[in-house]
Amino acid sequence: MPVWQVVLLGFIEGLTEFIPVSSTGHILLAGHFLGFNSPGKSFEVLIQLGAVLAVLSVYFGRLFHIAATLSESERARGFVLAILLAFLPAAVLGATLHGFIKGVLFETPALICTMLIAGGIVLLVIDRVALSPRYHDVMDFPPALAFKIGLFQSLAMIPGVSRSGSTIVGALLLGADKRSAAEFSFFLAMPTMVGAFCYDLYKSSQLLHFDDIVGISIGFVTAFVTALLVVRSLLAFIGRHGLAPFGWWRIAVGSIGLVALAVFG
Repeated sequence: MPVWQVVLLGFIEGLTEFIPVSSTGHILLAGHFLGFNSPGKSFEVLIQLGAVLAVLSVYFGRLFHIAATLSESERARGFVLAILLAFLPAAVLGATLHGFIKGVLFETPALICTMLIAGGIVLLVIDRVALSPRYHDVMDFPPALAFKIGLFQSLAMIPGVSRSGSTIVGALLLGADKRSAAEFSFFLAMPTMVGAFCYDLYKSSQLLHFDDIVGISIGFVTAFVTALLVVRSLLAFIGRHGLAPFGWWRIAVGSIGLVALAVFG
């Protein structure tokens, strides 16, 4: 793994993980055109934990408060239950379809480009629809709502769909405002990506060598630093500009990717 490629892919991961443009789709496309190969596509999954730690560091105080008041606060217990219920669909599907996702979907760049464009169109449409939000605080999301958002998240098993994009769009359609939808996506990323990290490490550990571990570590740190900057500013950006900029971003990247595939293969 050339160091510059590892750093570049780590940067792309941190930049795109929490915005609705599909970090996995971007990394897989970049890796395809760079000729980057990791054993079992483990690099692309394992460095995502760096982005998770960025969220954890930003929300550490709030998470600590929730944990400290869990035994006495019904609201805190309801929030934890909501996150676990939202995590469940992706956990079941990810474990069941792990081989197909990494062996087939991850290896189909044309599909990734198509999903980027389709998802971009969805974001542009959602951004123009006049929705009437009923939920303004992630701590007040009821369990049924959270589980339905989790079903939307499971669509991101297809690379190019975007985990954050599917959860944000799902939450908006189900009655959340833009800020709480994005924030719930942040919190839901923690169990989802930790689970993906642990399961993929378990399945791929025998394929990894020392050089692979070094490369993953560098990508991990790069993703953490970049994601830290993104998370601190994303909520305010979405509040001011909505989802349209990300929709155009996806359409541009997907279109360029399809042209590049047609020209270079």
